[in-house]
Amino acid sequence: MSGVRYGPTVTDVQLIISDHLVPARAMGLADELLADLPQRWSHTAGVAGRAADLAAAVDPADRQLLLCAAWLHDIGYAAAARDTGFHPLDGARLLLRRGWPMRLCALVAHHSGASFLAAAQGVGGMAEFGDEGSAVTDALACADQTTGVRGESVFLEDRLEEVLRRHGACSPHAAAHAGRAPYLRSAAERVQARLLSAATA
Repeated sequence: MSGVRYGPTVTDVQLIISDHLVPARAMGLADELLADLPQRWSHTAGVAGRAADLAAAVDPADRQLLLCAAWLHDIGYAAAARDTGFHPLDGARLLLRRGWPMRLCALVAHHSGASFLAAAQGVGGMAEFGDEGSAVTDALACADQTTGVRGESVFLEDRLEEVLRRHGACSPHAAAHAGRAPYLRSAAERVQARLLSAATA
């Protein structure tokens, strides 16, 4: 991995998942594919760390899946994945070609309300992957949207505002905002409710 990294390192997060072979494999693939995108890697590592923090919000049987999806959610930015130019779909298709489970591929395809952006950009193909709309979907969105571009922790509203500033008022992100922002807020609220329930169980 070249370039400057911010946020959690591979070693930092590997300590959390050292007993889970599959998430470690996902981390390795992300490290390989994002080698030329150090800032994207930093964000990815931060999302994985945040997902580990939120893992109690999902069923224990799904926690490895959540961590895998966190590591792999942005691999569609890699040159090896580039096809449509829409990174959620490109990443999901690459994973499917490489034999990863369909459920994981679908989580990557639909992460963080990607369907809203796909509609705004006129991207077809999202129907190849079902959107399960589950606790894992919510936790992945929350982890992604509370992690900044350098892997730092951020508030959801600050992240939404930063995305609009970065992409501009005439961008597909701006066009999708009216539907996507409430979706992401609701996901974050559900995650917090599940964490509270888990803590008091």
